[in-house]
Amino acid sequence: MSAQRIPLAGVIGSPIGHSKSPKLHGHWLKKYGLPGFYIPMEVAPDNLETVLRTLPKAGFVGANITVPHKEAALEIADLVTDRATLIGAANTLIFREDGKIHADNTDGYGFIENLRQGAPEWNPKAGPAVVLGAGGAARAILASLLNAGVPEILLSNRTRLRAEALQQEFGTRIRVVDWVQAGNALEDAALVVNTTSLGMTGKPELRIPLDGLQKQAVVTDIVYSPLKTRLLQVAEEVGCHTVDGLGMLIYQAVPGFERWFGQRPEVDEDVRKVILE
Repeated sequence: MSAQRIPLAGVIGSPIGHSKSPKLHGHWLKKYGLPGFYIPMEVAPDNLETVLRTLPKAGFVGANITVPHKEAALEIADLVTDRATLIGAANTLIFREDGKIHADNTDGYGFIENLRQGAPEWNPKAGPAVVLGAGGAARAILASLLNAGVPEILLSNRTRLRAEALQQEFGTRIRVVDWVQAGNALEDAALVVNTTSLGMTGKPELRIPLDGLQKQAVVTDIVYSPLKTRLLQVAEEVGCHTVDGLGMLIYQAVPGFERWFGQRPEVDEDVRKVILE
C-alpha cells in the first residue's frame, strides 16, 4: 500500500514570475508544519486544458488561476460555483478525486474580507459606492458589493462601453458615470474603490480629481505595489479611512488553502511582512 501522497498545488498564469502566491502559501505550509508544496507554473493559453486535466494525475489537489486564464478556466471546469458564474471567471480550482475540476472565484470574498478587517466601521448600507474600472477585478468587486447590500454603485471606466456592459449584466443598482465626471461622483460616496491598475508601480497615475472625497468615506485600492498609492495618500490627508490592497490578495487565498491542505490559515501581520519582503 502506498504512503499518503503529498498534496501539491500551484498558481497558473502567463507570465507568472511576479506572483506573490507561492510566497504566501509557502509561508502558511511552513507555519502549520503541513506536508505539501505550492509552485508557480507558466502555461500558454493553448496548453491550459491539457495541463489542467493532467495535474490531478501528478498529485495536484488544486490550483490558483491568474491572468490571462481566469475566463478560460471557467469554461474548462466541470463544476462551477454560483459566484464564479456571476463573476464570469475562476481563480481557484479544486481537483476532485473523481477527476472532475471544480471552479470557484474567491476574489470578491477576498475584497470584502479585507474591507471588513481594515475598516470595521464600514456599513454597506451607508450610501453609494464609487467603483473605478470595469475589468475582471471590477466584476468580482461589483458582485461582492451588491451581495453585501450596497444600495447603489456609481461605476466609471475610461471606456464607457465596458462599464455599460457590466451595468446590463449586474442590474439597476449600477449607474454608469463618465470618466470625466468620476471626480464629481466622489462627493456622495460612502465607499470608493479603485479596481484599475492606475497608480501601480510602472503604470500611469490615477488622474481623476480627488477634491470631492468626503472624510466619512472609506477608500480602498486593489493595487498593493506601492502599498500606499496616491489615491490612498490623498484620502488619508482628507481624513478618510483607507484600506490598502494587500489584504485582498491574502484573503482570496484562504479558501483555496483550506480546501487543498486541510487547515484554515490565519491572516496576521507576519503574513503581510512575508509578502512585502
